[in-house]
Amino acid sequence: MFARNLFKPVPTASRVRYFVRYFSLSTPRHNEGPLAGITVISLEQAIAAPFCTRQLADLGARVIKVERPGVGDFARQYDTRVNGLASHFVWTNRSKESLALDVKKPEDHEVLMRIISKADVLVQNLAPGASARLGLSFDVLKDKHPSLIVCDISGYGQDGPYRDKKAYDLLVQSEAGMLSVTGTGKEPAKVGISIADIASGTYAYSSILAALLQRSKTNRGSHIDISMLECMVEWMGFPLYYTFNGAPGPVPAGASHASIYPYGPFETGDGKSVMLGIQNEREWANFCGLVLSQPDLATDARFSNNSLRVQNREALKNIICEGFADITAEEATRRLDQAAIANANVNDMHGVWEHAQLRARNRWTEIQTSEGPVPALLPPGFSGKEKGFRPRMDPVPKVGEHNESILAEVGISKQ
Repeated sequence: MFARNLFKPVPTASRVRYFVRYFSLSTPRHNEGPLAGITVISLEQAIAAPFCTRQLADLGARVIKVERPGVGDFARQYDTRVNGLASHFVWTNRSKESLALDVKKPEDHEVLMRIISKADVLVQNLAPGASARLGLSFDVLKDKHPSLIVCDISGYGQDGPYRDKKAYDLLVQSEAGMLSVTGTGKEPAKVGISIADIASGTYAYSSILAALLQRSKTNRGSHIDISMLECMVEWMGFPLYYTFNGAPGPVPAGASHASIYPYGPFETGDGKSVMLGIQNEREWANFCGLVLSQPDLATDARFSNNSLRVQNREALKNIICEGFADITAEEATRRLDQAAIANANVNDMHGVWEHAQLRARNRWTEIQTSEGPVPALLPPGFSGKEKGFRPRMDPVPKVGEHNESILAEVGISKQ
């Protein structure tokens, strides 16, 4: 009946009596964060919804992740890089309870609806139309559960001509114009992370927090309709306004900035690169005199303001690279720091794991998985020095790991 016959079937009439008599979603006692006592039910997969709910769990919420029996969230199979587990999944699913249900089966659907009846928040990013077919839409639930907050995450929103289109991260990047401003000008390039999913998960998270605040004043739930396209277009605000009234768009500039120059990576004599950024004319003069030892360059008519530097970027790039050709990246960084010019290392992922600033600020901790402990970054904004409350950093669950405990709450015992 439940999760591959792991649980003893209970006759319908008896099951309903169990629900009425015993049902209670009592939040386990974890580190008492601001969302302790809040229960979130999430029918989620991939990245957008899981990233949203993991952040709610970070704040102490109880998150029950509803997964397909056996296989679970398909992101579990993306790769095996974390001791045999998938990198995306480990990142977005700590501190959750996994409940394996086949919600298309009446028995499991009934369990889901009973759990939702005691929850504070319902999050879902199922295929277009799937939540409505399962009776999980806000319009269906609002009268029976007036305090429930329902957050739908989809590619294009709950209405409009694109409503039923499938949407994956790269597809939404393309629709939102992101590919028109990335790459080298010769070929577009996607952002190297799931930026549309991350944007959607972030807006869903903040919107749920706002809805919980509103509910504390009105005792009423609300509907949150998160569109990946709209989240991505919001983040495209600069290039949108840059093309205001039909103006030409920014030209893709690889790792350099499209409309500020010099702002990007420059090679040094030891084969490495440094990233630097000039934001104003004072910095430009310092850069020319103190870094390049060419003070007269600051008044060169080709480079006397940012618009001209952008227009003549190729000539200026050659001058800077020539100036860096006889020094190492370490020396270039020293000169840039001395001149108060913003700069950064061009790190790969191994460099980030070993980043001195993250270590100095105690930003790394450890979480448990079914394959042993792995490092995890403390969520931004939380102190690593025991100031205030610490975020919840509990294990990454196996598929259906919490079926027994959750179903016991609704009066169903293991066989």
